[in-house]
Amino acid sequence: MDPRFVTKTINLQTGYPEQKRAEILEYFKKTFNLDEHLFEVFADKAAMYRTADPLRHPLIFYFGHTAAFYINKLVISKILEARINPKFESMFAIGVDEMSWDDLNQSNYKWPTFDEVKDYRHKVYDIVVKQIETLPIQLPIRWEDPMWIILMGIEHSRIHIETSSVLIRQLPLEYLKPIPGWKTCLNSGYAPENKLIPVAGEAVRLGKPFNDALYGWDNEYGSHQAEVESFEASSFLCSNEEYLGFVNDQGYQTESFWTEEGWKWKSYTKAEHPLFWRKNGESYRLRLVYEEVEMPWNWPVEVNYLEAKAFCNWKKEKTGKPIRLMTEEEWYILRDRANIPDLNEWESAPGNINLEHFQSPCPVNHFAFGDFYDLIGNVWQWTETPISGYEGFKIHPSYDDFSTPTFDMRHNMIKGGSWISTGNEAIRSSRYAFRRHFYQHAGFRYVSSYQEVVIKDDSYETDPEVIQYCETHYATIPQGVPNFQKALADFCATLPLSKLTRCALDMGCKTGRTTWELARTFNNVTGVDLSARTIRVATQLQEQGRFNYIFPEEGEICDYRQVTLEDFDLKPLVKKVKFLQSDFTNLKNVFSGYDLILLNDILDRIYQPKELLSQLHRRMNDNGILVISTCYDWDEKYTKPENWLGGYRSSAEPVRGIETVEELLREHFIKTDQKTTLPSLFRINKRKSVLKDVEVTVWRRR
Repeated sequence: MDPRFVTKTINLQTGYPEQKRAEILEYFKKTFNLDEHLFEVFADKAAMYRTADPLRHPLIFYFGHTAAFYINKLVISKILEARINPKFESMFAIGVDEMSWDDLNQSNYKWPTFDEVKDYRHKVYDIVVKQIETLPIQLPIRWEDPMWIILMGIEHSRIHIETSSVLIRQLPLEYLKPIPGWKTCLNSGYAPENKLIPVAGEAVRLGKPFNDALYGWDNEYGSHQAEVESFEASSFLCSNEEYLGFVNDQGYQTESFWTEEGWKWKSYTKAEHPLFWRKNGESYRLRLVYEEVEMPWNWPVEVNYLEAKAFCNWKKEKTGKPIRLMTEEEWYILRDRANIPDLNEWESAPGNINLEHFQSPCPVNHFAFGDFYDLIGNVWQWTETPISGYEGFKIHPSYDDFSTPTFDMRHNMIKGGSWISTGNEAIRSSRYAFRRHFYQHAGFRYVSSYQEVVIKDDSYETDPEVIQYCETHYATIPQGVPNFQKALADFCATLPLSKLTRCALDMGCKTGRTTWELARTFNNVTGVDLSARTIRVATQLQEQGRFNYIFPEEGEICDYRQVTLEDFDLKPLVKKVKFLQSDFTNLKNVFSGYDLILLNDILDRIYQPKELLSQLHRRMNDNGILVISTCYDWDEKYTKPENWLGGYRSSAEPVRGIETVEELLREHFIKTDQKTTLPSLFRINKRKSVLKDVEVTVWRRR
């Protein structure tokens, strides 16, 4: 690989501030250029608008997404005041992929041209460079520092360099061309015979401290310990040739080898072999990123978790041994006993990783670590372990949906990195997870162990802030205090709506109670919130019919609670509601055509309330109704004082929020006489609540 693109994630403790500033600037530039270098693969830019995978956006989205991410996070973090292109920063904002609150409906998008996106990217480049050159910097850099947001954008881009390469790998070859400087491994042949090697068990302690020297995502921090019994592990990753035995033995036609989830996937996709294998008569070829080659049988097979698990079940039947995939803890035992230096400590990569050796997989017996091979690099290794947070897990306030959407027991971890894993992906403590039917550059190593795999079940919501919204929205509250979310929806139902009951928008839906209640009046209701942490509860109730949470009563005493659709007679409303994640001040154009818009106690909790109010009329039908509920509780934690709508003095006279709202809405709205004040009880624990009076005003669009 061209040395212009090879780099290492930054040590955030050593050196002096201006030296570190220069390092971060170089790291950003190399990352940005590597991202664009990958997209040189397109001989025909039309391919960027094709959907390579129906569960992912087309490639043009990811080309814009990595740039828009910088601006969106800088704005949310109150580092940057002005947007470059609000339309792009909305269109390219959410890239969760296949989550219920992520809009993958391509009819909702009118994608810009490649040149328009590239021009936008270069404007972002200039702004980020300026931020790096001027932001305050002190060592060590911690996640509350402004420069952390820049590093967040850089490491986020590096993730998408890899995931985009997987999508490119699924596009027709006629749209692609070789990437300049890329070196495909030419060593192929028959695979070595795999064998199981004994590994002594031990007590494992995982997780890194918040003062670690390398950038980390939220799920890496905290602590976890487990006792791992002795096991045997395969010397090599499972090769294409070894996996062929499973294929030839009718593995894809034998239901007993598959989990229930796996067989449903297999039956739906009608898969007969791994995705990147190409049947060529009686032989196979292998699809790489931009080319197809004769099958290298000694390279690692690349499959999803469901296929890897089916192979293990087949191997278990054939050998009589308790074969399964590794756990996260077992992978760390293998890695750490091999004394593999971390990314910043190696002179050159000890495995096929960081783009330093090949820009493709290579033989499974090429990189040795004692008795084992490819403990890091070549391809990711699927594990039995669904991802969850370690004890002490905290969410970064500027990116609360990096990890929490995956804490659903349906995302399994991959470990070790691949040939294209760079930056944070390539460090020891990285923790990434994907849906079990998703493809990455991922294969597997199998183990033989009688130790039962203990899965931490996070099906009970434990996020303190989310729990409080669950309790406030759905729990029985003290006598005499109505449920605010229901009372607010009931108030909306009393308004003179006439025939305007088609579509409503609940802005600030949190865990969804008001959205549900509005659906008793409206035909279609969309709940939107910035936080994926709260939305996932609402979608779980809609999709699974229930959710659980643990509510604190006193000290360590907790109550385990369940909310179901039947509890609130919501089942008939399931098809009338939907929940989406978005920035309130920069919504996509699809958020339009509403008969009612409700600002659900969010006006004093957003960074640009004026911007929000200025666009509402464009999202409403004629004579549509706007309902604003707010306490006007201005707080610089959420809104910079210069953006407050009230709560300050001007020329010694008090300025109140309602006065500014009236002024801002006057051109497009008429204030009606309907108004009320509703009590809102926010539950913190069994005996502690916050009671506030919420003012509700009603406005009709001119």
